Amino acid sequence: MKENKKITISEIAEKSGVSVSTVSRVLNNSPSVSPKKRERIQQIIDEYQYTPSVYARGMIHHTSKNIGIMLPDITNPYFASLFVEIQRFALKSNYATLLFNTMSVQKKAHDNASFSEESYIRMILEKQVDGVLILGGVIDREDIPDSYIQALNQLHSRIPVIILGTMIEGCQCLFMERNLKQGVASIVHHLIALGHERIGFIGGEQGIRITSARVESFKQAMAALDKPIAQEHIITSDYYAPDGYEAMEKLLQLERSQLPTALIAMNDMVAIGAIRAMQDSGLKCPDDIAIVSCDQFEQSEYNIPRLTSLDQHNEYLGRMAVMQLISAMNGSAEKISIQHTPRLMIRESCGAKS
Repeated sequence: MKENKKITISEIAEKSGVSVSTVSRVLNNSPSVSPKKRERIQQIIDEYQYTPSVYARGMIHHTSKNIGIMLPDITNPYFASLFVEIQRFALKSNYATLLFNTMSVQKKAHDNASFSEESYIRMILEKQVDGVLILGGVIDREDIPDSYIQALNQLHSRIPVIILGTMIEGCQCLFMERNLKQGVASIVHHLIALGHERIGFIGGEQGIRITSARVESFKQAMAALDKPIAQEHIITSDYYAPDGYEAMEKLLQLERSQLPTALIAMNDMVAIGAIRAMQDSGLKCPDDIAIVSCDQFEQSEYNIPRLTSLDQHNEYLGRMAVMQLISAMNGSAEKISIQHTPRLMIRESCGAKS
């Protein structure tokens, strides 16, 4: 074995007595090389421990083997876990991932922030990625600026863009749609089966598609079971623990007899904030108010109480997103609709398990 001496494809070709293109075919595992030549070339590759440069390959094939992932807030466990799954499956396909964290939450708190998602789209083009996955952000709003759609269309005209979200009229990108309502009805049925009559919903931001879909699904499930809903028991705000805390504080201003006996939280973070507010007010979950989350995050079973949550199968979403993007980068623009059934993980916070 040779000592750490770098060798080029040209030198491998010269030592093997073949052309550079023949070496390239061996490196790319092409079948159009005779076994005898392949063995001779592979022997030189192994002798010098040659590793092909991804960048050099990209120059030849006009690819970078990089994909861009744009999301609104990496500190949100939903996006963090989804990104990890995407990164895992991308690596299995020999693609590196570049994260573009648009920090839309921080911009909402600081209105003078000027670096918009449209600015990130322009940045993505400069980074020469082979394709882009967009996970949430502006695309999830019910009212999307025309300029944003135009920026996405411009990006998609250069490289494939897959959006994990609902189809938007006028947007030419590829969409990977999933049922945003799925699983909420199962929570309602579970709580009704436990004897709850007054059920509320907390968390989620108004004007965001997933919030509207889940609240609507909650209302539909309650109506189907002929159960009334008190409007004051529905409090939307945002997706974080402080929002759950504030929502619970508002509810606790009601008379004790008017409080909901159970709540559906947008996600585990909102649920944790609500439970903290209950404890600060001398109430207990689930003894006084049961809570179930629509989105399970990591370590939810280590909370006190352990959270009853919907497992949305992020590993499946991540795998399908990468598969569709790679297909699009290879010239296939087939639309994929995600059909998965979230699993209700029954733990302590709903009162059914101790």
